[in-house]
Amino acid sequence: MSDKAMFEAGLKNRREVLGAEYVDKSIAAADDFNMPMQELVTEYCWGEVWGRPGLSRQQRSMLNLGMLVALGRSHELRLHIRGAINNGLTKDDIKEVFLQTAIYCGVPAAIDAFRNAREVFKEMGID
Repeated sequence: MSDKAMFEAGLKNRREVLGAEYVDKSIAAADDFNMPMQELVTEYCWGEVWGRPGLSRQQRSMLNLGMLVALGRSHELRLHIRGAINNGLTKDDIKEVFLQTAIYCGVPAAIDAFRNAREVFKEMGID
């Protein structure tokens, strides 16, 4: 697949998972400095990796949530909580992921994850 085709495939995946509004805003706000990063993320992360057949989007979302908790990346975690919901994960699925992270990543990291999830659920109107 050409770089342009992989970018387009990645853009489609990225929009479906994170929401077109968020993705389009990120790309529109890019300038000469950070556009190469937008291209890299869209082509390789969302095209090459998220486009692979080996794992479902739900499985990829669960992995991302766990890794983002471990890394303490709250901003990205909030974004990927939304993506996980878009990929069909339930609040209970997300709860179980965060309980698992409490054991392997630490209780403070999991507490922060639960707090972020509750805020995202509220913003999304999810009871």
